Amino acid sequence: MESRAIYKYERIIYWSNEDQVFVAEAPELPGCMAHGDTAAEALEQIDAAIELWIETAREFGDSVPEPKGQRLMLA
Repeated sequence: MESRAIYKYERIIYWSNEDQVFVAEAPELPGCMAHGDTAAEALEQIDAAIELWIETAREFGDSVPEPKGQRLMLA
């Protein structure tokens, strides 16, 4: 998967009152989360986390899901 493919994963950014930071998640990649003091920083951190998630999955021979390319439904 090429480096630009990370940008095809849906990323969700929200403010956490509890932690007082912006939290970013990549829901298509289980457990892939990051945070930052600003939304821009959280976005930068989740992009790095996505790359690391994919790299680690490949290292352990785990499958890497293809980005769905559409908005996910959240409850």
